[in-house]
Amino acid sequence: MNDSAIHLILQAGLVVKGVLFILLFFSVVSWAIIFFKQRYFSKANRESEQFLRAFRSNRDAKGVYQATRTLTMSPIANLFKAVYTDELHKEKSEMKRLLRRYGALESAKLEKYLNFLATTGSTTPFIGLFGTVWGIMNSFRSIGSAGAASLAVVAPGIAESLIATAAGLAAAIPAVIAFNYYLSTARRMIIEMEDFSEEFLDFFTKDNA
Repeated sequence: MNDSAIHLILQAGLVVKGVLFILLFFSVVSWAIIFFKQRYFSKANRESEQFLRAFRSNRDAKGVYQATRTLTMSPIANLFKAVYTDELHKEKSEMKRLLRRYGALESAKLEKYLNFLATTGSTTPFIGLFGTVWGIMNSFRSIGSAGAASLAVVAPGIAESLIATAAGLAAAIPAVIAFNYYLSTARRMIIEMEDFSEEFLDFFTKDNA
């Protein structure tokens, strides 16, 4: 038990414990975002497929709106509903402005919280490195206090440093992987939304003609 990681963490100094607490916070929030975005993108993809089926089988704007009004995650469905319910969509130039405006809002929703994953991936290794350096400094201080170097003297400080390093990497690696994956997913859906903007423009202008 004395050699367990939990025991080493409990025996660590206040600074290293503070570092580990910060890393734990980043890790917990990152995993919460990872699970949330996984469910979000999965549902958004399903709803987009459902919307496209309704859109291509019903060329009446009101009919499409009624069939897809319960879809809340799909960016293209939300784009359609936002433009449809906006009372200003009269001229083609105004329609383009509305599509850009609502498209930007949907893009922001797709990329929401991803910045935290990027921050976690880029900063937690350095936070862990700070704990590593502090642990090594404790080892040197222990050597100076004891007047001699031995495993018993340097082991606690080295253990602190290694735990801080491992914790920093454990927080950073999943965050980096998730950020790259979800960012590519978000960009794919944004491109899909932008492609359909032209189709929506033709659809609404024809419907209002």
